[in-house]
Amino acid sequence: MSHKNMTFLEKHRIIYARYPVNDQPTTVYDWGWFYEQGTHEFYSLFHPKSLITSYKSLKWHMYVLKYLNPDISKSMFKRLMTHLIDKKNGFIKFQVREKTIDYLIDEVIEHEFKIAPKNRIKKVIFKDTCNLTVSEKLSITGSLIGRNKNADTTAIYDIMLYIHDTGQKITINKLASSLNVSTRTIHRNMGEELKKEKLRLNEELQRTKLRSV
Repeated sequence: MSHKNMTFLEKHRIIYARYPVNDQPTTVYDWGWFYEQGTHEFYSLFHPKSLITSYKSLKWHMYVLKYLNPDISKSMFKRLMTHLIDKKNGFIKFQVREKTIDYLIDEVIEHEFKIAPKNRIKKVIFKDTCNLTVSEKLSITGSLIGRNKNADTTAIYDIMLYIHDTGQKITINKLASSLNVSTRTIHRNMGEELKKEKLRLNEELQRTKLRSV
């Protein structure tokens, strides 16, 4: 299945995405917001082309869902998780044992959030209603993130994550095009750690695509 069955979430008004609440954007645009220092407060689960591929990822999704839905009952939370771990609904790649999910539910439902769940930093956030193409989003993201940085490691990594989140394979040409620099610059500034991360993200994307066929 290549799409996700969101009916349950929508019917029960499950919150699975939220714009930043406390962090203030550096610049506001018609299409969204730019945070020069980045924000950890943007949550957006269940991208159309992504799947939950590990227990670590499943557990993170559970914590975020509980954090975004603080008043959810244990019975509703279990119904939600039962929906998400059913592979035919298009959210997860692997089989989860019932005993495992029961244990995780008990752990998560009782958790008191003194701090928000760990989240990937975002600098550019697009409104759901912006109607921009993936190419346009990457162009905007690259111009803002790469501004005055000459494609340093931070800028390259940020663009890698944005490309991955759009369901595309990360290539040197795409990185260079997004940051408006030469491929030679990308090669020069991409260290071994970034090369390994690029390979890991592309392999994760390939596994997701194979599962979705």
